[in-house]
Amino acid sequence: MRINPIVWLEEHEFVRVMFTMKSSPECFTKQITVLIADDHPVVRQGLAAILDSQPDIKVVAEAANGEEVYELYNQIHPDVLVLDLRMPKKSGLQITSELASQPGLNPGIVVMTFFDGEEDIRQVLSAGAKAFLVKGSEPDEIRDAVRSVARGERYLPANIGLKLADSVSRPELSRRETEVLQYVARGRSNKEIGQYLCVSEGTVKHHVKSILGKLGAIGRTEATAIAARRGLVQLV
Repeated sequence: MRINPIVWLEEHEFVRVMFTMKSSPECFTKQITVLIADDHPVVRQGLAAILDSQPDIKVVAEAANGEEVYELYNQIHPDVLVLDLRMPKKSGLQITSELASQPGLNPGIVVMTFFDGEEDIRQVLSAGAKAFLVKGSEPDEIRDAVRSVARGERYLPANIGLKLADSVSRPELSRRETEVLQYVARGRSNKEIGQYLCVSEGTVKHHVKSILGKLGAIGRTEATAIAARRGLVQLV
C-alpha cells in the first residue's frame, strides 16, 4: 500500500505537536502548597480564597492555633506557612523561631499581623521568617509574597522595609532596659520596678534615663507612647 507523504507528514506533525504540548514544563509545574494559621475563621477563609484563586498555589491545610501548626506541618510539609503573629497556645514568632532552628528544616514562612511595629518586624525576620505582611494587604501582594518565599527569597513591602531600615539606625535597648520599660509602660514607679527586678531604685533611675535618651523621649509618658508605636511594649 502506497503512503501519501503529505498525509503521513501531517499526521506525524500532529503527534509531535501533541507530545510537545503534553511534555511541556508548564504542564508539570508543581503547585506551591500553603498552610494558613490564624485563630479567626474569617481571616483563614479570606486568605484561602485569595491564594486558591491562582493555578500555581494550593492551600492544603488550615490551623486555628500554634499547636495545630506543628501537627499539620509534620504531616504535610507544605512549601509555605502563612502565620498570624499573635495566636493562642503558640505565637507566629514562637513557631517561626522553633521551626527555623530545627536541623534540616528550611520552612518558607510569611508572618501576617494587624501590628507593624518595628520591634515585631525585627524579631520576626531575625527568627527566620522570609516575609512580613500587614493584614489588609492587597491580594496581589499576598500572592507575590507566597511565590517569593516559595522560591527561597525574602519579601518586604516598601513601607515595612522603610520601618526596618529606620529602626536599624536607632540605638537598641538592652534586655534589662526592655524589662524596665515594660514596667514604666504599666505606670510603675522606680521604687516598685526596683522591687520587681531586685535592684536598687538608683539602678532603675539610671536605666530609665538611658531609655529616655535612646527613645528620644522627654518623659515616661512620651517614652511609653513611642515604645508602643514601635512595638517595644504591649499596652493592655
